[in-house]
Amino acid sequence: MEQLIPFISEVGFPIVVTLYLLHRIEAKLDVVVQSIQGLPERLKG
Repeated sequence: MEQLIPFISEVGFPIVVTLYLLHRIEAKLDVVVQSIQGLPERLKG
């Protein structure tokens, strides 16, 4: 967390918030992609 403070002062608050939200959404999107890829197997059985 202490690494974020200098980064915020360099690039600005909106950019840091955007990067944080993209990082959080990425994990959720991975779960969605895995679910979609596993769907054909579930529909077969």
